[in-house]
Amino acid sequence: MINRRKFIKQTAAGVTGLTLSTHSFANMLVQKKKERLGVALVGLGYYSTDLLAPALKLTKQCYLAGIVTGTPSKAERWKQIYKLEDKNIYDYRNFDSLANNTDIDVVYVVLPPSLHAEFSIRAAKAGKHVWCEKPMAITEAECKMMIDACVQNKVKLSIGYRMHHEPNTQKIIQFRKERTYGNVIKVEAAAGYFDSRTDHWKQNKKMGGGCTYDMGVYPLNAARYSTGLEPIAVSARASVTRPAIYTEVEETMAFDLEFPGGATALCETSLGKSMNDLTVTCSKGWYKLSPFQSYTGIDGVTSDGVKLNVSIPNEQALQMDDDALAIMNGTPMLVPGEEGLRDIRVVEAIYRSVAQKGRVKIG
Repeated sequence: MINRRKFIKQTAAGVTGLTLSTHSFANMLVQKKKERLGVALVGLGYYSTDLLAPALKLTKQCYLAGIVTGTPSKAERWKQIYKLEDKNIYDYRNFDSLANNTDIDVVYVVLPPSLHAEFSIRAAKAGKHVWCEKPMAITEAECKMMIDACVQNKVKLSIGYRMHHEPNTQKIIQFRKERTYGNVIKVEAAAGYFDSRTDHWKQNKKMGGGCTYDMGVYPLNAARYSTGLEPIAVSARASVTRPAIYTEVEETMAFDLEFPGGATALCETSLGKSMNDLTVTCSKGWYKLSPFQSYTGIDGVTSDGVKLNVSIPNEQALQMDDDALAIMNGTPMLVPGEEGLRDIRVVEAIYRSVAQKGRVKIG
């Protein structure tokens, strides 16, 4: 088998050569309605190992049915821990044979961003529903390819924005929709942490590294769901405090968004410092969450003292159960591919703004 770390370096160039033709097996399998959906995790790094796999033990609508890994020792360890059948354990070379496996209904892509489009498209061509971690992909063009592949192969696509499923986040979205505190005037959002690693894909440009892809989509997405609008312009500034480590990508990114009607958003993201705050200022008050994107402990308050601190057992389990129900019931995904695409469109504009050292229009 091929090692995952070696594999992602070899394939980081992208997916421009992929076609969107329907996989020959995709239409051959007629699956019976299931009580729970089988999920295969693609990539067994930290997020799969420490968060998604444990969460799948708590889900009611889906369960861990299989894995895709290039490391035999990982495969054996997961097989023992999760009692996986040999036929449900894949590597990156035999990935497409998932098309023959009726145990697996959903493929959850948890790889570096440069591989999201390739494996999402391959999963769709294999006739599997696709859950893809954020960021959706590297470019808007890749996002469109992913959406098209899922449409053509009649499978659903969801992006792993777990905060959309989280109750306190849903509450501030409700505030915006109902104009509880008036019209949104300004959003301030910041998400970051100090990453001490010195040799990781997050420092590799070809793999989709840099703080903007990794953490920047949190404040960006928050600015969009807080306003309910798409930004029309951005002014961005990138910086690095550890040049020996961040030789290819930015360590910190500040970006200011302009929205139709005059609303603005001041956003910052970083892999060099910790921050985790969202404040929404409206014409008749304000509300904030701090932290606004942690795995637990989302906490906030409004200008008139309303507490925003509803707790849930597990964010990832809620996200996956919601998405599984949407598949089983034939209802829209809460976070479809189009949502991820809109963020990547802005991310590309952010990098253009840095390169041009000025304000860039989006659209």
